Amino acid sequence: MTINQKYLVLIVALGVLFFFPFLGNVHLFDWDEINFAESAREMLVTQDFFRVQINYEPFWEKPPLFFWLQALSMEIFGINEFAARFPNALAGVITLWLLYTLGKKLYSPKFGLIWSLLYFGSFLPHLYFKSGIIDPIFNLFIFIAVYFLAKNVQVKQIKWSFWGGFFAGLAIITKGPVAVLLIILSYIVYLIYTRFKDKLRIKDIIVFALTAFLVTSLWFGYEVINNGPWFIIEFIKYQIELFTQPVAGHEQPFYYHFLVVLLGCFPMSVLALKAFQKNSISDQNQSYFTLWMKILFWVVMILFTIVKTKIVHYSSMAYLPLSYLAALYVYHLIKEKQDLPKFIKIFFVIIGSVFSLLLIATPILFYQKKWLEQLLVKDPFAVACLNYDLNFTGFEFLIGIFYPLGILMALYFIKQKDYQKMVFSLALAAGITLMGYAIFVVPKIERFSQGPAILFLKSIQNKEAYVTTVGHKSYAHYYYGQVKPPKSTDKISDIRKNYVSTLADKNDFNVITLNALVDNWLMTEAIDKPAYFITKINQRENIKANFPQLNFIKNEGGFDFYSKEKTIIP
Repeated sequence: MTINQKYLVLIVALGVLFFFPFLGNVHLFDWDEINFAESAREMLVTQDFFRVQINYEPFWEKPPLFFWLQALSMEIFGINEFAARFPNALAGVITLWLLYTLGKKLYSPKFGLIWSLLYFGSFLPHLYFKSGIIDPIFNLFIFIAVYFLAKNVQVKQIKWSFWGGFFAGLAIITKGPVAVLLIILSYIVYLIYTRFKDKLRIKDIIVFALTAFLVTSLWFGYEVINNGPWFIIEFIKYQIELFTQPVAGHEQPFYYHFLVVLLGCFPMSVLALKAFQKNSISDQNQSYFTLWMKILFWVVMILFTIVKTKIVHYSSMAYLPLSYLAALYVYHLIKEKQDLPKFIKIFFVIIGSVFSLLLIATPILFYQKKWLEQLLVKDPFAVACLNYDLNFTGFEFLIGIFYPLGILMALYFIKQKDYQKMVFSLALAAGITLMGYAIFVVPKIERFSQGPAILFLKSIQNKEAYVTTVGHKSYAHYYYGQVKPPKSTDKISDIRKNYVSTLADKNDFNVITLNALVDNWLMTEAIDKPAYFITKINQRENIKANFPQLNFIKNEGGFDFYSKEKTIIP
């Protein structure tokens, strides 16, 4: 077996061994994981694979490609957590393989190995491949599109424009037009930086744009032809809203994404610091791609710093170019047999120590509940959640010890200037620690945050009843309550018809308004099926004062559960 084959087997094996096992070991998390899985589930229930829905109403926030992948996975594995997360785990293996393959072409098998190991061993990139959110696949498509675009700028071959447009189109129908915005901005910045010396030919631009258009027409075109432009208009309006105002309270300070990337992408974030310094790396042969990666990184970071809505995974597209720059610097250290600069060692030790402390201390805090209660005393819901049986044994902190051991091993190899082993020890430490957390810690923390509500919903799945939440937004009752499409004979269908009839224009249709009308009806008027209500304990006085017709069932953790009997006799 050649060295290339050995490295490739190692990379794929790491992905398979660490991304797939225990994917279903913990319930999906509200909001995004459950939201997306529910859209995929509703596709299977309705057999409508082109209209994205939540609670069987239009959900215009996202295009359908990721939900198609989840729905296919659910068709194979069943409607469960494993199936919802399987597409990203598969994307994780593909991403590691791709980084190795590109790295080998750009430099050498050793560079490819370092690149893929750094990505595998950094916290947020690793965790995202075990999640059910859209971004890992979305980012992969954009990265490939930018790679082909850069390739075409360099060698001027029409096939690279085709493949760039193809993957750009896939990215657009995965998460939306922000994909093409990132690609176009990166190209514009590249043109300005190179003073328009290297630019695409007109025919290259036409092929790229036409291919992307044809791919996106798989959904956009079909939707417009069959249902008119309303859904697409609402989708675009929502994208503009995300950019111009903080949606759902997601407003953060301007430095938010820089902090997320620095801490969340450790250790590659620290190792990449030197790569941003001009002339710090000798990279004459592949300088064109290095420039593209720097540009892509800064375009992502600056754009999402400007955007008003700031959510942790919005800047995740920066992880891929950042991993390249980190790998490039480590490869430079190996080739030049240089010492790691002192300031990077200091950052490495500080951030590594913080992560080690958090990984060890988190299970201890949950086991010693009184300590956490003192920290959370101003949040009655969180304190009540701590009183729920979380099943911590007191030994879970031992899992966290693997990470500081990996840091110590890495420091030893840094001293020896064996940077390849440094990267491998960090990757293995991260993989083992995060796997241990997935098995023994995260399921117990999930019980703290949402466990009682999920278990209650699973207990009423087979009942012919309505279910909703009061006082807080959630998607859990749709997915874990296995909500079925409303029948034409259900009273809830009449409420929808009456609401639609009041609209002067169907473009005025608002799902939030409709849901509010339905919830008000469920809580205050005669209903044709039993109903269940999930609230947090801070709503208890409100329920007692304003909705005495609701029957208290029980309290578990920070959640109260109510019911209301059927009062309309057919």
